[in-house]
Amino acid sequence: MSNTVTERNRVKRLHERGHYDEATIHAILDVQPFCTVGYVFGGAPYVTPSLQWREGNHIYWHGSSASRMLETCQDAQVCVNVTIYDGMVMARSAFHHSVNYRSVMAFGRAFKVTDAVEKVAKLKTFVDKLYPGRWDILRPVMAKEAKATMMLGLELSEVSAKIRSGPPKDDDEDYALPIWAGVIPLRMQTLPAIDDPKLMAGVVAPEHVRTFKVG
Repeated sequence: MSNTVTERNRVKRLHERGHYDEATIHAILDVQPFCTVGYVFGGAPYVTPSLQWREGNHIYWHGSSASRMLETCQDAQVCVNVTIYDGMVMARSAFHHSVNYRSVMAFGRAFKVTDAVEKVAKLKTFVDKLYPGRWDILRPVMAKEAKATMMLGLELSEVSAKIRSGPPKDDDEDYALPIWAGVIPLRMQTLPAIDDPKLMAGVVAPEHVRTFKVG
């Protein structure tokens, strides 16, 4: 990973929470597929939710070939954010309430994956990262489906992570106040899968459904 610290990705506010190493950044990207993509369209800023996955030193996201977001982001400067909420931090003053989180901000010029074979191979990686082994049991992708899908990528060359963890940080004199303070932990909960009502008789959920977890 060749990550450069620039004015865009350098953590300025509470800089001690900033991280630029590959292990920290990759760990956050790999555990949370949900992302938001920031871009400029018609002179105005927009943020669109999507799903991302990482392959080596790049992240990818995809959608309809008719997507305004994808068309606008192609060969343009973007900002992709991934955030995991870990807890609500409650202090003895309103000012020091906070949130425990792990986040990644990636900046750069998005590029379009144009090769049809490469695009399908990357879709397989995306599916199998979420649900190991699922791709091989699915109906093969049709040519018209691949054509209707646009995929963008972004090199992780200007990226940073920012992390807050631990208890609240109150003013020294406030620790003597009889006010509860602490952290309410948060986590994403995976519930049992719900069968499609049109499922064929006798078809049961495979292991990658029964064991699925995210976050």
